Amino acid sequence: MEIMEKALPPIPVKRYFTIGEVGELCGVKPHVLRYWEQEFTQLRPMKRRGNRRYYQHHEVLMIRRIRDLLYDQGFTISGARNKLQELVQGERDRRKSGEVPLEGMEAIEIDQEEFDAAVQDSPEPAAPRTVDLSQLLHLRRELFEIRELLTVGH
Repeated sequence: MEIMEKALPPIPVKRYFTIGEVGELCGVKPHVLRYWEQEFTQLRPMKRRGNRRYYQHHEVLMIRRIRDLLYDQGFTISGARNKLQELVQGERDRRKSGEVPLEGMEAIEIDQEEFDAAVQDSPEPAAPRTVDLSQLLHLRRELFEIRELLTVGH
C-alpha cells in the first residue's frame, strides 16, 4: 500500500488560532504542540482564560518549520532546536543588514518610461490609499518567514 504525504492546508488570514486549529493546519496533535512549547523557546503562544493557548500566524509557520525539521528532515529535538536557532539568527542578521535578497531570483529591470506609459494608459487609476507602515512591516516579516519555510532543506 502506497502512503501519500498529505499537503498541509493553507493558513487562513486571521489573528489567532486555537491549539486544535494549529494541530490541523500543521498535521500535529495538540499534546505534541504542548510538548514542543517546552522544547522550543521560540514557541510562545498567548494564554488566556483557563490557560487556553492562542497562536499567531508566525507561530503556525514556526510549528510547520519544526515539523519539517523533525518529521521530514529527520532531525532530533536537540538538532532541530539548534537548526531553528541558526535560521532565526540568520534571519535577524539579514534584517539588520537591510534588504534581504531573494536567492535564485534575478532583478527585474523596469524601463521607467514604459512603466509611466502603462500607468497612464490604465483605464481607471486606483483610488489613493493610506497604508500603515506597521502593517507593511508585519507583512514583510511574514513573507520572509514564508520564504524561509519554503527554502528550508531545499
